[in-house]
Amino acid sequence: MSYPSNLRYTKEHEWISLDGNVATIGITEYAQRELGDIVFVEVDTIGKNLEAGAVFGTVEAVKTVSDLFLPVSGTINELNATLSGAPELVNSDPYGEGWMIKMTVNNPADVEALLDAAGYEALVG
Repeated sequence: MSYPSNLRYTKEHEWISLDGNVATIGITEYAQRELGDIVFVEVDTIGKNLEAGAVFGTVEAVKTVSDLFLPVSGTINELNATLSGAPELVNSDPYGEGWMIKMTVNNPADVEALLDAAGYEALVG
């Protein structure tokens, strides 16, 4: 499995990429493998300001539904519209076309406190 070194990770298996104060968030390759075939991604928090750790949506696989947790505090700006017609992109390209949301981060320094690639890899073994 791959864990790109330019990303930060959470213990709940989300990844985050920061560009200025705008973050892109998705689930890790490990998470999508554990879930299996993704059939639906639901995010009903667009425009909402949420705290770190809050549930921002759900991802539905063939056999389960799992909550998605916000890595840092901020406002949800955008859902990856491509996922409504092609949720399988979360499986095939979790760090690229399978991203889930973009958000404005309240404090960009909070991202640095998350796990780096080596820390995440140690967590999942």
